[in-house]
Parts: sequence; structure tokens; C-alpha cells
Amino acid sequence: MSKNLKIFLGISYLILLFAFLYFIFKSIEINKLNDFSYYKELQKELANYVSINIITNLIYFFVFAVIWVALLGFGSPILIISGILFGQWIGTLISVISISIGALTLYSIGNFFFRDLVKKILLRKFDKYILLFQKNEFYYFFIYRFIGGLGVPFGLQNLIPILFGMKKINYFLASFLGFIPGFFIFNTIGAGLNSYVAQSEKFSMVDFILTPAIYTPILMFGCLMFISLIIKKKFFDDKN
Repeated sequence: MSKNLKIFLGISYLILLFAFLYFIFKSIEINKLNDFSYYKELQKELANYVSINIITNLIYFFVFAVIWVALLGFGSPILIISGILFGQWIGTLISVISISIGALTLYSIGNFFFRDLVKKILLRKFDKYILLFQKNEFYYFFIYRFIGGLGVPFGLQNLIPILFGMKKINYFLASFLGFIPGFFIFNTIGAGLNSYVAQSEKFSMVDFILTPAIYTPILMFGCLMFISLIIKKKFFDDKN
């Protein structure tokens, strides 16, 4: 049964991915991609569309993000998109909630159907961290989320707690809280991109880089990476 479910999840993910790409490319005129005024036109139309019924669009985004993450989808593009669509604050809130629920859904599915397979694939690589997580699963998994999952692909990050049988409530809360700093930065970048396109008459790489809405979150991201390296060395590297 688990083999059939694995095939189902794989096919569902591909269908969702192709549907998403089809929707994006159907709405884009490829021959205008080098015309900045075209991006301004898209930004205006998108802003109007979202503002007409923001609650409905938040629900659409929530459902899509939950399904996307539950099917092993990658996280960063979703964060940029939520920042573009809803701004840094609402975008951060909806992305943290939806991706946390999507990750919990993936963890629950993996733990129920693929526990043995996940352990077979991941146990040898991450066994040095299991005892650490077992000491205080909430605390260390929160740190793990905060530092970006030790560079592990996002889909696999969501499955690693299967190795030590983490409680679902601890999984959700540690993910929710640990996601906030990084998600806020990515949503701020998305909001900055949206703001730059709306306010600029033509594209200039220098002006783009020197725009506070762009360089501020990039500097924040650099600081977060520096802090993450220090935390990683303190809590995880010493366990090698």
C-alpha cells in the first residue's frame, strides 16, 4: 500500500507543479520579458486582483502552500510569492501558518506510511543528531528550523523527526516559531521587489541594489546566516 501511495504522491506533486507552471506561463507574454513596463503592468494587475478579495486569495494561497509542502515542494519561492502578493507582514503570517501545517502534514504522512523507508535512507546520515534531539526535541528542533535545517533540502527537513518519533504538537510549534525570522526576511524581499516595480519607471541594477526595501532584507539575511553558523557550530558541529 505504501508503494502505491508513494506513486500517488509523486504523480500528485507533478500535476500540482505543472498546473502551477501552466498558470504562471499562461499569464505571461514571453516576448515582453525584457520590457520593464510589462512588469509594471503585471504588478498593477496582480495588486488589483489580490486587493479585490484578499480573504479569498489568502485561502487560495493557504491551500496551495499546504498541498505544495505536503508533496515535498521547496519553500523559498513560496515565501517570495507571499511577500509579493500580501506584503511582508500578512505574507509572513500566512506563509508561516500554511507551511507549518504543510510540513506537519508531510511528517504525519511520512511517519504513518514510510517510517521504515525514511529511517533506512536518513538514519545513517543523521544518527549523530538523534540523541541531541531526544534530549529536548522542542528546543533543538526549534534551533534546527531557525538555522535553516543544516542545509538539508526542505522536504527532507520535514521528515527527519521521524527518526526520533517527535510529538506532533512539538513539531508544529517548533517549526512555526523557528520559521518566523527567515520567513519574514524572504517575505520582505518579495514585498521589496513588488514595491520597486511599482515605484520605478525603468530598471536600473544600481538603483535596485541601493533600494532600502531590497538591501535591508538582504543584510538581515546575511546577519541571520552568520548567527546560524555560530549556533550550528555550538549545538550541532560539536556532535560530529
